[in-house]
Amino acid sequence: MSLDDRSKNILDELVSHPSVTSTTLENKYELTRRQLGYSFNKINDWLQAKNLPVIERTRKGHFIIDQAVFTTLNGEEESELVDPAILNEDQRVYLITMMLLSSQEELSLNHFTAELEVSKNTILSDLKQVQAFLNDYELTIRYSRRAGYVLEGKEFQIRKLLINVTYQLVQMNIGKDRVRKLANIEPAEIEEFKRRIEKVENKLSLKFTDEKLATMPLILILIFRRIEQGHKIQYFSIKYEELSGTKEYQAAQAIFHNYEEVPVQERLFFTLHLLTTNVYWSDYITDNDSSPELLPVIDNMLRLFEKSACIYLQDREQLMEKLQQHIKPAYYRIKYQLTDTIDSQSVMNKEMNELHHLVKRSTGPLADFIGKEIPESETTYITMLIGGWMRRQGESIERKVKAIVVCPQGVSVSKLMFNELRELFPGFVFLDSLSVREFMDYRLDYDLVFSPMSLETEKKLFISKPFLSEEEKYRLRKQVMLELHGYIPNDINVHHLIDIIKNHAVIEDEQALTNDLQSYFERDEEASVKQTLKSRDLHLNELITPDHIKIRQSVSSWEEAIRISAMPLVKNGEVDPEYVDAMIHRTGEDPYIIIGPNIAIPHAAPDEGVNEVGMSLLRLKQGVHFTDDYKINLVFVIAAVDKQQHIHALMQLMQLAGSEADRKRMIEADTVEEIHKILDQYSIEKETEITK
Repeated sequence: MSLDDRSKNILDELVSHPSVTSTTLENKYELTRRQLGYSFNKINDWLQAKNLPVIERTRKGHFIIDQAVFTTLNGEEESELVDPAILNEDQRVYLITMMLLSSQEELSLNHFTAELEVSKNTILSDLKQVQAFLNDYELTIRYSRRAGYVLEGKEFQIRKLLINVTYQLVQMNIGKDRVRKLANIEPAEIEEFKRRIEKVENKLSLKFTDEKLATMPLILILIFRRIEQGHKIQYFSIKYEELSGTKEYQAAQAIFHNYEEVPVQERLFFTLHLLTTNVYWSDYITDNDSSPELLPVIDNMLRLFEKSACIYLQDREQLMEKLQQHIKPAYYRIKYQLTDTIDSQSVMNKEMNELHHLVKRSTGPLADFIGKEIPESETTYITMLIGGWMRRQGESIERKVKAIVVCPQGVSVSKLMFNELRELFPGFVFLDSLSVREFMDYRLDYDLVFSPMSLETEKKLFISKPFLSEEEKYRLRKQVMLELHGYIPNDINVHHLIDIIKNHAVIEDEQALTNDLQSYFERDEEASVKQTLKSRDLHLNELITPDHIKIRQSVSSWEEAIRISAMPLVKNGEVDPEYVDAMIHRTGEDPYIIIGPNIAIPHAAPDEGVNEVGMSLLRLKQGVHFTDDYKINLVFVIAAVDKQQHIHALMQLMQLAGSEADRKRMIEADTVEEIHKILDQYSIEKETEITK
């Protein structure tokens, strides 16, 4: 990401003369307040991308600049702030692509060499790069002596390419004048469309960014030319009703006023262009038009992020508005596959990579809402927004303890261990649960490793069983805290802690605070863990009652085994039939449902048809092949409504899976009653252990 000339000059002025005011900058560079505000936003976006503090502006027009900005920028080379004057390969690729999009005559190698002032060999090499660029749009370059070099592919894809390339070229130093020259566009044409766009702004209370005011006339002119040449969008997957009620459609209608020959699908395409653009106007957030209800989705995203990052985001409503401003156009970009790919590593430093990982893990609600995976570029921008917000409030995951869980016993056990440890250490950022192979190639930075086995690592390693009793949890917590901080939690001196707090905050009632802290640190840790486990009162024998057990000699397939095992849950209404289909589908994606020899726990997500928590069992005497490597005799179907209610029973099942003798007893049992007695045994033993 680079700065345009105007933004670079303003940033240079701010760094050189930090006492300068907004009014002085407006006068010096002949800018309107709006133009200065736009450049100011661009500068802050650029600073955020470099993980630098943003520049704040006071109500009186003065600027507050962090020392880190001065230190960093004074040591940077000029080339980092602005594109060089000499055309590089990327710029030549964009220029060649623009010639292919806009030329009104046949193009030969001579046209390219004359325009770009490079050799034919260079152009031939550049054309290969152009084709690589076009592959993302499913377009190809074709050459013939009669027609020269031309683009081939769907017109919708060509329009996407046209919009992106125009934007990229206008951002470069070569600017819109180079585009105008290449496309042979008269200044009067640009002024005509600028007037139309400005009228739309006034009529509909819209405010396009300066960036869009610069590119939109060029895009409109080039689109009109393609329409006149017969290049029209023949198929448009968006229904008229989806877009016709939006302000953006009204804007498109106003811009196309007096152009009766423009078909409806072309007007809809330009409406989609406006919807996918970060356009801002005064009532943008409050005016819903027919835009999707995004706020609950964004709220769920932020809650997941806060839990993963162990932070509390202040001024959440303001952050949600800022995110909605970005995510509304992103919704349409993602839904209709109009997002351009970017290299996230180019704008991510080490801490941002970890933050990006946590943000990416929290975008599930948005992906579910849109029905598509969130592209990397959209996640990157959301990361930058949240990262900037965290810096404003002095938060950083860099200062938090970051941990990973490495478990060789499969995805299900690994996730269970991950969740248990995250509950045990709520102040740690748990980045991932990994297999040993994934751990060997893991790239994110971390401080601690939890694993049931010894690993080669330079980080602090804590050996932990996948399933811990309350006593084992208590010991592990003490061990970790002693290793990290040099103290056991109960040994904190409250009076020393009060002295530390006094150095940073005003205490209104010191005695009350002392009493509350004393009560907190002297609480019974074992009782706390015990109470948490007692609240999970669903035991294995309670969920798998005799009528939830099926006995068969054999079945013909793994799919049939799941259907028979799930029959009691479907019959009782605990799951819908769709949940069974989801389990079968998911087993193809997750071979790690095998939790022990001869035992599998097929399951799907709670929102795929679970009505209430439940478990059921199919016992197969002869077993069924799950894969060539696994033969299953005990199929435990799990239906979970959340991440908690079934955990207690699942831990009991894991203990059963670890006993070769009891597995064999269940496989050889002749009656449902014999099988349930074994389940009783594990439920009673677990309950006794918990209440010791």
